[in-house]
Amino acid sequence: MKPQPTKPTAPQRLLSLDALRGFDMFFIMGFAGLVVALCKLRPGSFADWMSAQMGHAAWDGFFHHDTIFPLFLFIAGISFPFSLAKQREKGVRERSIYTKVIRRGLTLVALGLVYNGLFNLDFATLRLPSVLGRIGLAWMFAAMLFIRFGIRTRIALAAVILVGYGLLLQFVAAPDAAGAGPLTEAGNIVGYIDRTIMPAHLYGNRGFDPEGLLSTLPAIVTAMLGMFTGEFVRRSEEQISGSRKALRMAAGAALLLVLALCLDPLQPVNKKLWTPAFVFAAGAYSLGMFALFYYIIDVRQWRRWSYFFQVIGLNSITIYMVQRIVRVSYTSEFFFGGLGSKFSPEVASVIFSAGYITVCWLLLWFLDRKKIYLKV
Repeated sequence: MKPQPTKPTAPQRLLSLDALRGFDMFFIMGFAGLVVALCKLRPGSFADWMSAQMGHAAWDGFFHHDTIFPLFLFIAGISFPFSLAKQREKGVRERSIYTKVIRRGLTLVALGLVYNGLFNLDFATLRLPSVLGRIGLAWMFAAMLFIRFGIRTRIALAAVILVGYGLLLQFVAAPDAAGAGPLTEAGNIVGYIDRTIMPAHLYGNRGFDPEGLLSTLPAIVTAMLGMFTGEFVRRSEEQISGSRKALRMAAGAALLLVLALCLDPLQPVNKKLWTPAFVFAAGAYSLGMFALFYYIIDVRQWRRWSYFFQVIGLNSITIYMVQRIVRVSYTSEFFFGGLGSKFSPEVASVIFSAGYITVCWLLLWFLDRKKIYLKV
């Protein structure tokens, strides 16, 4: 009698995802400030370059800090194929899945409004777009496409979105900015739409918002790239080893980088417009970093070092909101102000930055020990 083939076991939680999410959030949890403070201790060309990487490109360009937002969205995309598979295995109805997706997306939009100052009750000038809002909307629409369509249709839809958005940017200028080029901050159609719909609710009241309505479209593709990746990783074919998956993802990252480099001369990499070249550049970085973390943590099982980042990644939304609501700098100064006062201002800045990170991390460590997580 032939032995029956064993049913593939359900995939375990990808610890690399938590670690990579934590690594991503680490930069906005104070590490970027620490890097800048350290660079001031030894000024020079390399220090200037490194400090610049801890900020955003003024318009066109691609600095490390420009990777943080799309990487977080990409990671959210990776998680969804696993989450959807679990729900379907439990027999959850499609209608309930859609409801949960929409609820999560709108909850992130609401948290974005809270982050922007909802409780100031200044509704006349409250900024409506937000980082969390874009993550919520882009992920929500990408998730609904994932539920509804097969991979070939989704690839075609992603291509249509990028081509259509790119052509719109390239050839349609803002009607209210005569003489300004369509790819400039004053002349792009993205800003014009936001100025028309919500003129008093944009970032800094400058007439342009980097998280505006139209540029959410290519952000959906960023989330879709993450879902393509998650779909690939969770495939049950036993003949595809973890090492081979990591290698294929690295090759995919290289391909995305080539696409970004080819598009950049035609339509520059620009985070604020979320241009197609930016989608590919950020996708290359995100996929490459995930391939690296996946190989080290989930394939090679070298995990001990990653605990520091996992603690952050498991409560990423928590620390993002806490830094907005709570004066963490006050706590850091309370504990580390005395030590900092004994040194020069440059060294004191390093101590305060390290203390800020320490306070944030210990809070997240405490929450992790108590199994307290803010889940949306």
